[in-house]
Formats: sequence, C-alpha cells, structure tokens
Amino acid sequence: MPASTLVLGGDLGGTSTRIVIADHEGNVIGRGAAAGGNPTSHPASAAANFGQAIHQALQGLDPALVRTAVIGAAGGSALSNPGVRAQFDAAWSGAGLVCEADYIGDLEVAFASGTPEADGTVLIAGTGSAAGLVRDHRLTRTADGHGWLLGDDGSGFWLGREAMRSLLRALDLGEPIGLLGEAVVQAVLPDRDPGAVAQREGYDRLRDDLIRTVNARPPVLLAELARVVVAAYDQNDKTAHALVKRAAELLTETVSRLRTTSDNGPMVLAGSVAGESSPVGKLLRQSIHEHFDGEVLTARDGVGGATWLALGVLDPALATRSNHARLVS
Repeated sequence: MPASTLVLGGDLGGTSTRIVIADHEGNVIGRGAAAGGNPTSHPASAAANFGQAIHQALQGLDPALVRTAVIGAAGGSALSNPGVRAQFDAAWSGAGLVCEADYIGDLEVAFASGTPEADGTVLIAGTGSAAGLVRDHRLTRTADGHGWLLGDDGSGFWLGREAMRSLLRALDLGEPIGLLGEAVVQAVLPDRDPGAVAQREGYDRLRDDLIRTVNARPPVLLAELARVVVAAYDQNDKTAHALVKRAAELLTETVSRLRTTSDNGPMVLAGSVAGESSPVGKLLRQSIHEHFDGEVLTARDGVGGATWLALGVLDPALATRSNHARLVS
C-alpha cells in the first residue's frame, strides 16, 4: 500500500460537522469543522457546511489520495432523497474527492467510537433516543429512534415534555407547582414570577400562557427543559427524581427489544442524557448491569470512530486496537 494513501472520516451532527483525514497508519493529518450537517433538518445549509469542513480538512493535501471514506450522519436517511443527495455529492466532488463516500448512521459511528469490537449494542440518548444491534461493525436492527412525536422514550425531549406535563397537571389541580415547576416556568416564561401565582385565576392564566408559548415553538425545543429536570434532580425535587428514574427505565426497555440475556458483547452508551455525569446515565448504567451481561462503555469521539471504520474498509488489517485508541482519544 502506498505510504501516501489517505482515508476520510466524517461526523454530520445537528450542531456541528467534523471531518478528519488520516494516513494508513491512523495518524491524523487534517481536520475540518463547520456548523450543523444534519441532512434532515436543513439539507441545503448542511451540504454547504459539509463542503466547508472537507475543504478545511484537505488543506495542503491531494484529495485524490483519499481512497476510502466513512461518514456518520444523524438523519442520514434523508440522503436517500435524490435532491438532498445531489447537494451532498456536489459538495463532495467540489472538494476534488474521487472515492465514493459511505454514509452510515450515527448509531454505527457511536458504537465504533466506544469499542473496536465487531459485535455489540449501542444506545444513543440525547435530544432523541435510539438503540441498535451491531454485527461485524454494521447495524442490523434498531429500536425506537421514532422521533419526538412517536417515540424517543427516555430522551431529552421526553424529559422536557414530561416536566411540562407535570407542571400543567399541578396547575389544573391548583396544587403547589414545586421546585421543578417553578424552574420550568422560569425557562419558558422568563418574565413571569412563578412565586406570584397564588390564586385560581393566576393558575389558569399561567397554564394558558405556558400552553400558548410551547405550541408556538418547534416541539423539539422541549428538549431544552431536560437541563431543568437535571438541575431540579440535584436539588432533590421529588418530581424530577421520578422523571429521571422513569427515563432510565424506558431506555433500558428500549435496549431490551434488541439485547437478550445471552448477549455478552459490549454495550456503548452515547448522548448527553446517557452520559456518565447525567443522573439518567448513572441510573441507566446500574439498570443495564442488573439486566444484561457484558461491558458497558461510553462513546467517545464520533469522527474518530468513523475514521477508524474507513481504515478498516481500506484494509481490515488496519482496524487495530492501537489505531482505534489513537483516533478516538
């Protein structure tokens, strides 16, 4: 194999686009970054950001030397739309790249970032939630990932929606809204003093204002309230504790749709809600250890995982543990 042979790894997320160029020994020689590259939420700007990150990563390098490329894409199914794919293909060829890009899901990239093993399970819990069964580094089955309207149980959106629903129930009943309820009011209606709501009329007006404000915004923004739930949890709010506990239970149930008691491969957890510092993530790890065998790992650098997969496509012998450690650290 020529020493000049290169590989490309990419991670197209909702808030950032990252590209890495590595040589065949796993040494990173180029990096590029731009704003969000999710092809579902904003395809035109995502394609432009994709191109910008590629150009930045390839500075001073010959794009013709890139022989394999693996790119993880949140919302990657949108690339099956010919119009969306054409925009991404134009950004690709516009950077001078001649190899074919292999677009894969963010579940596969998350799994590869957490372990060099070929088989196992992965769970992403951030704004949304989804689990996947991985065999030979490829996704074979999924559970949930149905979106905020139909699923994403235990996700950041779920936490935010349930926090709002618990507040509205308290207002319906004229009960004290508690610490979590006050924090939700402050987050959604920053000019309102939740402590001033003392009479039935005040409860009704606050309830109506909350409903009107939330319905005027994109629904997925309820996920922003997940931070409020975590803060209230840290202050021992009973409702927040119940929501965090239920979120961990739901995520465990999602995993159980795919993983059986006979599976002993690693399980990789990814996303802010499933993170090691998240109260949901902590309870989730306990629950997983109680229900399943196998090592529980935390996803690391997604673009590094994609680059490591690209090395394996170039030559399976290059998908070593040392190269994995080098790229995802």
